[in-house]
Amino acid sequence: MINMEQWKLLRAMMDRIIPADDYPGAWEAGVGDYLARQFEGDLEPLVEAYRVGLDALEAEALRTAGSSFAGLAAAAQDALLRRVEEGQVTTSWMVDAAGFMRMVTEHVMDGYYSDPGNGGNRDGVSWQMIGFEAHE
Repeated sequence: MINMEQWKLLRAMMDRIIPADDYPGAWEAGVGDYLARQFEGDLEPLVEAYRVGLDALEAEALRTAGSSFAGLAAAAQDALLRRVEEGQVTTSWMVDAAGFMRMVTEHVMDGYYSDPGNGGNRDGVSWQMIGFEAHE
């Protein structure tokens, strides 16, 4: 399973993928809960890829910025994630950096925009944001 340091890093990463504005960011909208549930279900086969990718992201942050990813300012986090997304990394990654970024972004989006019954999209906030009205 993902350890506490990796969760801290994943939380920071989620909130750069979907930052708060007039609506909650990814973490506050329950994407962490969604992923925790999925890591014990459909995403269980990808837990190791998450662990390896998060550790590589942390190593990249330490090497290029001299700080933990979670401790970087938002602009520095964004810049680092853009480099990872483009595969422009300076450290050794045991997973494809760009592929890791795509995977996490896809899962964060899934959690943010999914049915609240799946653990994310707390109180239907993303649905409110896009004007979607669920019919019971």
